[in-house]
Amino acid sequence: MPFAFADIPDLGAAPTASDVVLKFIRGAIISGSLDEGEPIRQDDVARMFNISKIPVREALKRLEAEGFVAFQRNKGAFVASMSEPEIVQIFEVRAMLESNAIRLSLPHMNEKTFDKAQASCDSFAKETDVGRWAELNWEFHSSLYLDAGRPYLLRMIRSVNDRIERYLRVQLTISGGHELADREHREILAACRAGETEQAAKLVYDHIMNACQSLQKHLANGRVRAG
Repeated sequence: MPFAFADIPDLGAAPTASDVVLKFIRGAIISGSLDEGEPIRQDDVARMFNISKIPVREALKRLEAEGFVAFQRNKGAFVASMSEPEIVQIFEVRAMLESNAIRLSLPHMNEKTFDKAQASCDSFAKETDVGRWAELNWEFHSSLYLDAGRPYLLRMIRSVNDRIERYLRVQLTISGGHELADREHREILAACRAGETEQAAKLVYDHIMNACQSLQKHLANGRVRAG
């Protein structure tokens, strides 16, 4: 009796060695465990995972395409550095995408959405572990975009946030940064509860660009060490 299609496992769904390595290195860069300009030695990574260098190089090339890694001739792979203008441009893209996302989402929000956003907002405000601020910040923001029903847009926003998460952590730790973010989060949520779509979109845009301007004031020589 032939197998039914439903009985065939989806081998393509299982992560490859390259996928696992990519996720590990990307996470280390985003968290600041790997700092800008730091070398990523393929031999060391291969030994760490007990694999050949081939999937490691595949992962690094994919991370290069995402902007996390740069290759230098005869020197190998390094964590890519970002200039101040590049950081500002990414904040601008984030502001445009997220203000549009909340504009699309707000007409479909309900009490469940507001309760989830409120819980995230309160967790962010009470959290004393600086290392979790960026995570909780994303939890709050993304909870307000889900009702847009635009998974591709949400994945794009997440990708943009990943690129600047280390800088966002720096910005939140700047004097008053965490408190200001909390206050602006509550203003955004209040506008959503009131059904004020354009006001909510404007508040999101201004919130993100205010963070960018705050960070700019603390950039030294066109870059900042984040960790």
